Amino acid sequence: METTATILVIEDSPVVQHLLRATLAPLGVELLMADDGESGLELARFHVPDLITLDIGLPRIDGWQVLTELRGDAETAGIGVIVLTAHAQKSMERAAFDRGADWFMVKPFRPAELRHQVGSMLAPLQSGIAVGY
Repeated sequence: METTATILVIEDSPVVQHLLRATLAPLGVELLMADDGESGLELARFHVPDLITLDIGLPRIDGWQVLTELRGDAETAGIGVIVLTAHAQKSMERAAFDRGADWFMVKPFRPAELRHQVGSMLAPLQSGIAVGY
């Protein structure tokens, strides 16, 4: 029996949360939502999702600290992380990769591109995900 991949969305904007839900739900994944960094870390540690989309500008604990804590914890260190932020500067992209992000995308994102990247990252875990582009 195939298991369903789980994606944790850590995003404080309800509009972007809605867009991410609409973009990722067709992949047949389970979605968990957190609207701040602290809640996101708690969900990541409790559920250990297969993939995380992470905004940088979050309340309570910013995305940089979330990423640092995820990578520093043996239970969450191997989770794929896509940084999804409105900050388009190359320095932000470098900082994300330096801190251990697996992918970096700028908002507004193209849904097909995000679905493709998510599908590619989850493919080794779940062969039934429809990647589509």
